[in-house]
Amino acid sequence: MEQIKRSSFSGKIGFVLAAAGSAVGLGNIWRFPYLAAKYGGGMFLLVYLALAVTFGFVLMMAEIAIGRKTGKSAIGAYASLDKRFGFVGWIAALVPVLILPYYSVIGGWVMKYTFGFATGNGASMATDTYFGSYISNGVGEPILWFGIFLLLTGVVVFFGVEKGIEKISKIMMPILIAFMLFIVIYTLCTMDGALDGVLYYISPDFSNFSMMTVVAALGQLFYSMSLAMGIMITFGSYTKKEISIEKSVHQIEIFDTGIAFLSGLMIVPAVFAFSGGDQGALGQGPGLMFTTLPKIFDTMPGGDVIGTLFFVMVFVAAITSSISLMETVVSIVMDKAKLSRKASCLIVFGGAFLIGIPSALGYSVWGEVEILGLQFLDFFDFITNNLIMPIIALITCILIGYFLKPKVIMEEANIDRKPFVSRLFTVMIRYIAPVCLVVILISSILNAFGVITI
Repeated sequence: MEQIKRSSFSGKIGFVLAAAGSAVGLGNIWRFPYLAAKYGGGMFLLVYLALAVTFGFVLMMAEIAIGRKTGKSAIGAYASLDKRFGFVGWIAALVPVLILPYYSVIGGWVMKYTFGFATGNGASMATDTYFGSYISNGVGEPILWFGIFLLLTGVVVFFGVEKGIEKISKIMMPILIAFMLFIVIYTLCTMDGALDGVLYYISPDFSNFSMMTVVAALGQLFYSMSLAMGIMITFGSYTKKEISIEKSVHQIEIFDTGIAFLSGLMIVPAVFAFSGGDQGALGQGPGLMFTTLPKIFDTMPGGDVIGTLFFVMVFVAAITSSISLMETVVSIVMDKAKLSRKASCLIVFGGAFLIGIPSALGYSVWGEVEILGLQFLDFFDFITNNLIMPIIALITCILIGYFLKPKVIMEEANIDRKPFVSRLFTVMIRYIAPVCLVVILISSILNAFGVITI
């Protein structure tokens, strides 16, 4: 029995929107379109959707059920299920601790661009050298915007689940969707060549299929849906028993996949039209957001307004994810140190700020310092997304599939009397998911050492 009374979501809508807010983040806005463009547009989209309704569905349902069954955050949850697996909770707790600081640095970049467009400086931000100059030459501004973004995140978490996370998710998620739809319609209706980009994005070409298509889609799904971070376990611990986990996961996936699809529909056709379908332009990754898109906005009537709306949208996606990251860490501190939410928030904010400083300055004054050949931000991203998270998910599958037994989780999720869903869950958690996760882990390591390119 935990000494500190846990917060809870007021109902199903609050839980779904908060969890969807966690899943929808910067990865959906720039990473999904970049991978879709690189791996054949419609072919990547088809593979991603197939994995979302199988692999993603099972893993997310398992994590939420673990959280609700134990009523604890990741550290306590794994130990409650099986003391031999208690170490997994500590590893899972490390993921948001490492991701939150560098994620907030990127969030600070988004805020900088939002402010720039809002103050009429979109034209200067559209130049080829602006973004590179900002992150490589600046010191004060990257730290300032990083600190502001992290502070805003902390304020929301400070007020708790129902008053903070749930309330802001209910407001932000509909705004996010509205902004995206507006820019999609604007792009398709005003830019020559955009429809060719739409066809490239939604039409599967099976000649583009390869094993790397599956690996890339699986990696994106893993990152996008906040799996193996302890987040869904924490949110599950706040979920009331009468809420259907199965239906909630379906709705979360619809939110997450729908917004990822809209992101691609917004970005890929626009860049396709602007570049004439140049593959180099389509594969820029973060450059699509911070370099190419400002150029597109600069060519539009009212480009500063459109650019402001776009980066406000990106800020919404970024802040909802950072809120869930911080909430997970705060929940762990509350559980283990038996501190109040307010005290825990202050401790987490201070620690995240200190850890994030190297990432904020890693491209400028500390640019010569590298770990394993990577700058600070890239290093933190690699060890969390490419190594720690696949390992956590793999061990979770082994725990549920072979030690705890799938039936325990299926009963918590109320799917044990649904033959098709229960069979899918069992087969995925015991056989298919572990194999897929091993593939991700091995491919990530080989990619890091240059043996293959993902």
